[in-house]
Amino acid sequence: MKPQLLVVGGLAVVVALTLSSFLGIFEDKVDFNTQIKPLLNKNCIACHGGVKKASNYSLLFKHEALAPAKSGKLAIVPGDADASELIRRLTLTDHDERMPLEAPPLKPEEIELLRKWIDQGAEWGDHWAYQTVEKPDVPKIGTFWSRLGIVENDELSWAKNEIDHFVLEKLKPEGLKPSPEADKATLIRRVSLDLTGLPPTEKEVADFVADPSPNAYEKVVDRLLASPAYGERWTGMWLDLARYADTKGYERDPGRTIWRYRDWLIKAFNQDKPFDQFTVEQLAGDLLPNPTDDQLVATGFHRNTMTNDEGGTQDEEFRVAAVMDRVNTTWDVWQGTTFGCVQCHTHPYDPFVHEEYYKYLAFFNNARDEDVTTETPTLRFYKKEDSLKVQALNSWLKGHVKQPRQAQDVMKFVRITEPKINSHDFDQYVNASLIDAKFFGVQDGGSGRIKNIDLTGKNRLIMQWGTKAKNAVLTLHQDSPTGPVLLTTPTPSGRDTTMIFALPTVSGRHDLYLTLSSPETPKDWVQIRWVSFQPALPDQPANELGEMDLKLAEILNTRPESTPIMQDGTGDLARKTHIFERGNWLVKGREVKPDVPKSLPPMAKELPKNRLGLAKWMVSREHPLTARVAVNRFWEQLFGTGIVETVEDVGTQGIQPTHRELLDWLAVDFMETEDWSVKKLLKKIVVSATYRQHSEVAPALLAKDPYNKLLARGPRVRLAAEQVRDQALAVTGLLSNKLYGPSVMPPQPDGIWQSPYSGESWKLSEGEDRYRRALYTYWKRTAPYPSMITFDSPSREFCQLRRLRTNTPLQALVTLNDPVYVEAAQRLAETMTLRGKTPEQQIQAGFRLVMLRDLTPKKLAVLTKLYRNTETYYRQHPEDAHQLLSCEDATPQLAALTVTANTMLNLDEVITKE
Repeated sequence: MKPQLLVVGGLAVVVALTLSSFLGIFEDKVDFNTQIKPLLNKNCIACHGGVKKASNYSLLFKHEALAPAKSGKLAIVPGDADASELIRRLTLTDHDERMPLEAPPLKPEEIELLRKWIDQGAEWGDHWAYQTVEKPDVPKIGTFWSRLGIVENDELSWAKNEIDHFVLEKLKPEGLKPSPEADKATLIRRVSLDLTGLPPTEKEVADFVADPSPNAYEKVVDRLLASPAYGERWTGMWLDLARYADTKGYERDPGRTIWRYRDWLIKAFNQDKPFDQFTVEQLAGDLLPNPTDDQLVATGFHRNTMTNDEGGTQDEEFRVAAVMDRVNTTWDVWQGTTFGCVQCHTHPYDPFVHEEYYKYLAFFNNARDEDVTTETPTLRFYKKEDSLKVQALNSWLKGHVKQPRQAQDVMKFVRITEPKINSHDFDQYVNASLIDAKFFGVQDGGSGRIKNIDLTGKNRLIMQWGTKAKNAVLTLHQDSPTGPVLLTTPTPSGRDTTMIFALPTVSGRHDLYLTLSSPETPKDWVQIRWVSFQPALPDQPANELGEMDLKLAEILNTRPESTPIMQDGTGDLARKTHIFERGNWLVKGREVKPDVPKSLPPMAKELPKNRLGLAKWMVSREHPLTARVAVNRFWEQLFGTGIVETVEDVGTQGIQPTHRELLDWLAVDFMETEDWSVKKLLKKIVVSATYRQHSEVAPALLAKDPYNKLLARGPRVRLAAEQVRDQALAVTGLLSNKLYGPSVMPPQPDGIWQSPYSGESWKLSEGEDRYRRALYTYWKRTAPYPSMITFDSPSREFCQLRRLRTNTPLQALVTLNDPVYVEAAQRLAETMTLRGKTPEQQIQAGFRLVMLRDLTPKKLAVLTKLYRNTETYYRQHPEDAHQLLSCEDATPQLAALTVTANTMLNLDEVITKE
């Protein structure tokens, strides 16, 4: 071949390759997260994922996907689709070999997409939610000249802040424009309901309508954020997440006193406690240095787990269930990820493996609560003379201890009664048993063992016990039931007496045996609830009780109010954590230590491997989920739907975000600019032009965007269950503004509660407690307040991340017939009689009270006709009017006006936020 031809040929090849590479620049890059991962999850991962690995092959992680299968063949050869077994098996016609098995084949375009992805290098990618959140640039809007201020522009005139820039960027490609701002009356009602859960008053509306200043709306927002009602509204939301209730759950469902946690939430929201601190205190307030009472109360978040008080249950089983609930709830609330399924197997869709669940569980496994009826550990609140005794003891300790830690340990025991050993841990029973499967009981001649106790430096036994037995004697032996006697004491008369005993000096670890002699009443049980081995108080006799020992016992025998809190066990009370094979708590695998999933950023080395370190890791700047999930939840509360609709799952199986860049921008702004301030985040959202739009929708827009995903109009959603009730009380003047305190029992239909174990009943609250806001209503898990359940409130047996709104006839039956709404209608009718002379005037005045605007003539005519027909009926049936109004001097006019008012309170527009 001539040299010239070789040169030309070579040049042609170079040009061809160069051109090919150059054109490849313009080839669409296949995105793994948005295009490939959904395909694999839908068609492949059920057989080749975290649960099942057919042919020993998985597509869950990159290293697994690129590894050879059982056959030795490579399913994916990056850069060469033709050599990839995955493509071959997808394109076969033999049903026994073609993938996916026993399912329809992939569409040709789907196979081509996979082929293209492999040829491009099969680049893997982490799901967007697991990538560190970066702050995107705010999109530019308007024209070049309008941004310089030379000409006007509709986009720039409409936008109020950065949120609107992101929304406009999504609207423009769809050929859509945002809606105008809602009228002032509608806007103030919307923002009042959103920020405080209550409608505005007539005066507040009038003042806003009459205020011509440019910042009139912003002043309204600031006033609402400063209102005490703000904290109550957002506490109501958080109680679902905390699975808050006034009972313990399960079949027996007895009462639990934990309302102080709810009060802590109200104060935290009103104080605008930064969300990172808000998080740390709830998850690990007890582990902070010198925690305050408030920080201890905050840990009630994870003491809302259910406990099972039924006889015959296994305490350890339900303790484990509570710990798992804490793991799952923590992930649900702060991480927005379905981590719960990892307790049985590796996650089928998200990058979490089976053992990581138990490493995470190890953070929570040392909690001292153990499914006992006493709800221990609890924080005790001493009052009056008892409080003075506690203060005197504290002052005495400070003057007698050599190390401040000693005084702290004693006062911790006084306030929390920890550390202690619950008696269900005793073993080697002889003529003994767990009474009702709860506490150790022993009869005459019986014994039980307290195993492996370190007695070094501990010469005091503190024990809570009681009996009906006469002249019974308990003996404590060392090392065997007949070993050296450490203590002999008569049993107390009565129940639940806390006593302190002096022990001889003993060193080292020993098994201790309790034996009972009760010849007079051999069948009577002696019950022991708990024991604690402690050093003697300073300057007290070594082998007998001193004056301060007796004062400590007196304090411990008081019955102060208390609330459940979290406390970790240390030393002998610390637990080892094992993997549960297939999630079965009875089948323990290898031991694991506390750690976080490898698919997320590692914990900083300086963080402790406990709940405090975990909480601080969760709110670190590097964590990809916490801020995103929080912002998405607050957005969902305002717009009815989150930026990620599946608030409960932002992972690979969740619905893709409608405005991902906006979510990331808000998340970074929340952390960095606003320093985790929830009030500043909410203000930024509600002052945006996006939020202020009216909610009316033209047919064309409804057809193009029926669910308002593009945010081309304002939110229109039904009020939450609590808001429906609170609004009815507020607009009729019945609502109490009383803050804090124990739960109340407002009117509810008879027969709701069935409490065969205890005979508890619904005791109707008196005075203003009947009219308190809904979040203060006593919440029984097995029989929740019926009107709120009807409006989609959860039972709170488990964490509820999102209320799915329903629309049922039962809801209308509630607002028309429930005694709360009938009484509200009566009060509204009485007010209406004072606001007009004719029925038309009275009805119009009543509607203005409820909706802050006038009725349209058509609706006024319908309601007036209802009034006249009803008045005629009550003239003919006066006894029905007396029954409706519960008074003998009831008039047909007032009865008819009550029915009309009741109808108004039931209107769709009244129970809807527009």
